[in-house]
Amino acid sequence: MRIILLGPPGAGKGTQAKTLAEEIRLPHISTGDLLRKNVSLNTDLGKQAQDYMNKGALVPDELVNQMMIDRISQDDAQAGFILDGYPRNLAQAEILDKALVARGKQIDLVIYLDTSEAVVIQRLSGRLVCKKCGANFHSTNMPPKKTGICDNCGGALYQRSDDTEATIRKRLQVYRNECSPLIKYYQEKGKLQRLVADGEARKVLVDIVGLVRKHHDSLKV
Repeated sequence: MRIILLGPPGAGKGTQAKTLAEEIRLPHISTGDLLRKNVSLNTDLGKQAQDYMNKGALVPDELVNQMMIDRISQDDAQAGFILDGYPRNLAQAEILDKALVARGKQIDLVIYLDTSEAVVIQRLSGRLVCKKCGANFHSTNMPPKKTGICDNCGGALYQRSDDTEATIRKRLQVYRNECSPLIKYYQEKGKLQRLVADGEARKVLVDIVGLVRKHHDSLKV
């Protein structure tokens, strides 16, 4: 299965995608991880991306698209994958579909993690991020075992400067404007399933797995 998780900042896409990947044994592919890997490996795409990142600019769609196409072409992604953070806009979705169709494949399921503004603000305002591996923790919902230290790699945790209520509200508005055509695109293709994601992470995962299994059973093998 080829699955996309969509949702606003703070919806828990990364956490859910990672856990779902372990549950159904498919690779979890995130834009952030791809960028970090290409930069750390000093690939041609990574070098180009680093130039933009050093300037504080967004990495262009062209580079992100190519990284993603390269990644989904690898052997471990042939049986399926779970995308997190991609596509972010309609143009990326169309490029992804074109690349998959060229390989005789398609996106099977798009799950939109519908999360209220109040919950997003609560989650993001307490978010802690590892400087080394990018893992996310939360000061109250999911605290690290040792204060200020990442459970995964031992890196230092920090709070992003843009995780303030005012900035979060602005980011949510930007996300809605950008994601609205994307949601409509997958809705019209009959791929989109909405899931309320305000609850505890484990409960949301159970609901996601239920959706995936139900959809998998309906696919023609």
